[in-house]
Amino acid sequence: MIPSTAATPLTQPPHALAEAAQRIMQTAERLFAEHGYAGVSINMVAEQASVSKGNIFHHFSSKATLYQTVLGTACAEARTVVDELLNRDGHLAERLRHFAAAHIAHLERHYHLTRLVQRELLEGGVRRGKRLAEQLCGENFSRLVDILRHAQGRGELRAELDPALIAQLLVGTNIFFFQGRDMLRHFPDVDFADDPLRYSQMVVDVILTGIAPAPSRQGSS
Repeated sequence: MIPSTAATPLTQPPHALAEAAQRIMQTAERLFAEHGYAGVSINMVAEQASVSKGNIFHHFSSKATLYQTVLGTACAEARTVVDELLNRDGHLAERLRHFAAAHIAHLERHYHLTRLVQRELLEGGVRRGKRLAEQLCGENFSRLVDILRHAQGRGELRAELDPALIAQLLVGTNIFFFQGRDMLRHFPDVDFADDPLRYSQMVVDVILTGIAPAPSRQGSS
């Protein structure tokens, strides 16, 4: 059974943790992503992190706490990416390009966390998805939507567009890229599987300009 995230200390950034705790979390992140919560034991984490079980319990009171902290750290780090978008000056188009690049770089650095969150959704269904949204990553998404809505109010987005849909396109396409990259590499028409930055910038360009050709000027004079 996957533990509830109802009362988890999720805001502690990695640099605030002791070196051993960071190693424990990095190992746990990989193991939980590969095997799921039920498939990982504290003994496995201790062995592969080269620490004792006592060391793990010194930093994390239980396996559930370790699991919840790993998930929470993913969202805490993602929050900094949204903060950069919020605090960055300039036109929305350039800010979105910067956000997409920073977001896909974050996913690449934390590939196992991306897989872990996806596993949570696949194994937990509707109820688990609700918990993830309410207790972990929903705040980040809402802040991104608010940024887009504010830009819409300034006239930088078409008034009829749904800011939540734009946010989903920005985030979801980046996540899908890493989920499918091992397969994309074998598609003869795909030349961006090993270039995440180029991929993210192309996605933003499509979002900003659409896929329909520009109206012809012929006969407009």
